Amino acid sequence: MTLVDLFGVPLDLGASRRGVDMGPYAVRAAGLRSELLALGHDVNDQGNLAVADRDTFPPDARGADFIPTIAAVCAELADRVETSVRARHFPVVLGGDHSLAAGSVAGAARAMRARGDKLGLLWIDAHGDINTPETSPSGNVHGMPVAHLLGHGDPRLQFIDGAAVRPEHTFLIGIRDLDAGERMHLRSFGVHVFTMHDVDRRGLSDVMEEAIAEATISATGLWVSYDVDVQDPVHAPGVGTPVAGGLSWREGHLVMEMIADSGLLVGLDLVEVNPILDVSNRTADLAVGLVSSALGKRIL
Repeated sequence: MTLVDLFGVPLDLGASRRGVDMGPYAVRAAGLRSELLALGHDVNDQGNLAVADRDTFPPDARGADFIPTIAAVCAELADRVETSVRARHFPVVLGGDHSLAAGSVAGAARAMRARGDKLGLLWIDAHGDINTPETSPSGNVHGMPVAHLLGHGDPRLQFIDGAAVRPEHTFLIGIRDLDAGERMHLRSFGVHVFTMHDVDRRGLSDVMEEAIAEATISATGLWVSYDVDVQDPVHAPGVGTPVAGGLSWREGHLVMEMIADSGLLVGLDLVEVNPILDVSNRTADLAVGLVSSALGKRIL
């Protein structure tokens, strides 16, 4: 039995498309708490962090204009995740856009560091999210958290002394949509990347076995940051930045099942569910299933 701490982060300031701020509500409405209770876990839903509504900003606000507010939300989230991990609970962070991971992963890394341990990171996403403000074509902060977790970019979006994760412990999986700045950073920062080309050629189970093993060679815990847009839009229509050619429904569950089987998972993000774009809450239903698989649900 695990004590699961649920945190909702209704944040959409890091993206240009509206709607992901309603993601935590949609995933809860799809029955996440009931699923986790049925698996034998205790669930402590800590509600949503307070996030300023985008409509309270000037109409022409873009990108960097939102950084102070995003940083404040991430700083609070880092504190709350750190407290959860220190208590040996299991934090599940429901987004909201992916910029929140600058806080959640840093909080988990602080808790692990206090134990004398390191954190491995599996970033499951269609996108690299490794721009900095200087390289981002759009300025959208949800395309930057990996860079900030590695210690690059804007200091306001870094919530730990030094890097939250080491490049050798950082694996990006399912990638298929990169811009020029991200390609440059992926080559120079030293992280590991498994694109959909790698998944297709090698098979997902082989990719996941390597990623889990390598991410934890000298790290004793794993954080998973799962952007639902890694799934093919056929299975996850309710995302803000869909990209064709992603993971199938079963492949998404295999990712989470293999991570659960490792016994190393300390917490996870589930982000970018956009109910405005969803069909009959299908993407939120998938999100519930993915979290459940990460926490032990099996076919047999």
